[in-house]
Amino acid sequence: MKKIFLSFSFLLLAIQLYAQSFDKTTSGITTNINGVAIEIQFYNASTVRILKAPQGYSYTKKSLSVIAEPQPVDFAIKQNGDHIRLKSHAIQVDVNTTSGAVSFFTTGGQALFTEKDSGPQFTAVNDAGVNTFKVYQPFVLDADEAIYGLGQLQNGKMVQRNMRKYLIQGNTEDVITFFQSVKGYGVFWDNYSPTLFLDNEKETSFDSEVGDCIDYYFMYGKNADGVIAQMRSLTGEVPMFPLWTYGYWQSKERYKTQNEIVGVVQKYRELGVPLDGIIQDWQYWGNNYLWNAMEFLNGEFYNPQKMLNDIHGMNAHMVISIWSSFGPHTKPYKALNEKGMLFNFKTWPQAGTDTWPPNPDYPSGVRVYDPYHPEARDIYWKHLNQGLFSLGVDGWWMDSTEPDHLDQQAEDMDTQTYLGSFRKVRNAYPLMTVGGVYDHQRATSSDKRVFILTRSAFAGQQRYGSNTWTGDVVSTWEVLGKQIPAGLNFSLCGIPHWNSDIGGFFLWEYPRKLNDPDYRELYTRWLQFGTFTPMMRSHGADAPREIYQFGAKGQPVYDAIEKFIHLRYSLLPYIYSTSWEVSAHQSSMIRALFMDFASDKKVWDINDQYMFGKSLLVCPVIEPMYTQVQVNGKDSIRVEDFSSIKSSKVYLPEGCDWYDFWTHEKQTGGQTINKETPIDIIPLYVRAGSILPIGPKVQYATEKKWDDMELRIYKGANGSFTFYEDEFDNYNYEQGKYTEIPVTWKDSSNTLTIGNRKGQYKGMLQQRKFRLVLIEPGSVNPMKEVVYTGKSITVKL
Repeated sequence: MKKIFLSFSFLLLAIQLYAQSFDKTTSGITTNINGVAIEIQFYNASTVRILKAPQGYSYTKKSLSVIAEPQPVDFAIKQNGDHIRLKSHAIQVDVNTTSGAVSFFTTGGQALFTEKDSGPQFTAVNDAGVNTFKVYQPFVLDADEAIYGLGQLQNGKMVQRNMRKYLIQGNTEDVITFFQSVKGYGVFWDNYSPTLFLDNEKETSFDSEVGDCIDYYFMYGKNADGVIAQMRSLTGEVPMFPLWTYGYWQSKERYKTQNEIVGVVQKYRELGVPLDGIIQDWQYWGNNYLWNAMEFLNGEFYNPQKMLNDIHGMNAHMVISIWSSFGPHTKPYKALNEKGMLFNFKTWPQAGTDTWPPNPDYPSGVRVYDPYHPEARDIYWKHLNQGLFSLGVDGWWMDSTEPDHLDQQAEDMDTQTYLGSFRKVRNAYPLMTVGGVYDHQRATSSDKRVFILTRSAFAGQQRYGSNTWTGDVVSTWEVLGKQIPAGLNFSLCGIPHWNSDIGGFFLWEYPRKLNDPDYRELYTRWLQFGTFTPMMRSHGADAPREIYQFGAKGQPVYDAIEKFIHLRYSLLPYIYSTSWEVSAHQSSMIRALFMDFASDKKVWDINDQYMFGKSLLVCPVIEPMYTQVQVNGKDSIRVEDFSSIKSSKVYLPEGCDWYDFWTHEKQTGGQTINKETPIDIIPLYVRAGSILPIGPKVQYATEKKWDDMELRIYKGANGSFTFYEDEFDNYNYEQGKYTEIPVTWKDSSNTLTIGNRKGQYKGMLQQRKFRLVLIEPGSVNPMKEVVYTGKSITVKL
């Protein structure tokens, strides 16, 4: 009996010691398992941070992307066998005390995501004189699980499975160490060094070159919108953009004189084609030794203030190119160089002369600056403010924000920044340089909203008023197709504003340039796609892209381009209200189909269709249809042939009915159909139950007030829409100076209710006319006009 009692006593002691294998903190627990220190922190009830490091290793980690602080969360801790379980009202987190693997579940016990039992790896490395680690963490996904994100890639994939991808910032690829699952969760790997992402049948893993610790966030949103909401709660919300930025933009590489850029705006006004933005690309500063001087030093821009005044006088806006590097003869270079805030690796341009290939006998001396340093960001803004913002420039085209890193050498990554080696913080470069401009402009003035067009981005950049484009992509049909999943996956990382160069940047495949009918068709289809992105911007090298370069009124290509620019402007009330949903309610503008139709597995991997807002299904045409090869003797040339109408296949997601935007024909969801697509039509469908506001015909976004609005109601389901307005270009909305008008449709009784107006702002319309149009299968009912004064009215249609 004594022996049995002693054995039982030892067993009780073992259980007590085992039960004390973790320490509770205010936000979670800490524990040590297999030589690894693990900390679990609830940031909110749905988001958990996981930190790991070798046991006994001391480190400090301050995130560049995450700006949220842990919120008080009620959670319970229970130890059961070899598991420690933490449970909030939203998620459950389990730690295996044998392997150290962390797993995540719904509160009902449904498995969501788990680490692989083999555990993390910490490989000791010397990073430019600092002893640290290479960090690796494997996970396990379900075999058929679809995941999305990783930034803006050019792989053409919608689902980011079965791949090996080295994540490092580049010209046409903007990497973000984040993915989300169709199961309704997301994972943000908070590391800024070059990182290998691997997914195969054995594991899904992140493997970063530098990390004092493993640091990642698991967030459960139940669906894609919920995941994005959690990601933005962590890394920052989206400020409103000015209304004019959602109009049409014209650009090219580059307008060479003041008279030329002003003349383009004049020509658009003469033609009656809408335009809101014009962009001045590089070299307005002069030669490459003056690279990015942030001043008009090129004599062809003889009176910059007059140029801005002329453009503004035509109710257009000008955005200008600025870079992350400076030539040796510029004022910013000298100020930064004195303080050791310039890097020494090779960047663009390589030569002082503007020739190709670059002449090595005349190196440009251009150097990239250190935006990780707060004083360097101060110096950057000081010169930007003095040289350009003071003239009234309306926004910033921040080129090379990755930045350009040419002829990369291993030692380049040892370059010291304010925050350590360049290797350690490499992928966060765009976040820091874009953030520096945003923060300084906000501190300088609230009269105009910050607008930044940037070539690169990282997690959290949505908080900086920036729209990211896909860089210098080549003009081909294949590349056009790849832009769609690139933009969708980028948006699924929580950054909603995105675009691409309409027509592609380089015309390498088209020696005849605009005289090649295949390119003219490609440009038209690209512009139609651009109509349904957050920024509609024509740009490129090798040939001008203004509408009048593609013919004249009455010609098919010209007419198709004009038609879609006008369509864009008619949708501005819808687009602007959608942008408010993004800022106020954490929504997204371009939406992968699984976001709204996750139960329809057929849409999980569709990479050439998407929702624009929550009402419009967009199906860009990404194959040539109207270009034929004509043989003339020994020569063969491509010619336009519009003699027959071609068709495109479209999948209509199940779960609702769809209306053809052009013909109002109604189709049932869950089927593939053929849609005729002449050069001036792309497949465009409206979800039944949608309420679609249509704006007036204008030449620029604010030409006419929205006092005479058409509301199209698509019968077949209940629906709602919130119509939003504010002062369109300042930050007064942050003080509540805006209005919302809720509109609801009850399908069974054919009644539309325009609810009480909420809020107010200076200059708001006190009264407006709504022209109500009920759209039924194949028909449009007569308009019914109502006068709205801000009080709720219900109308039977």
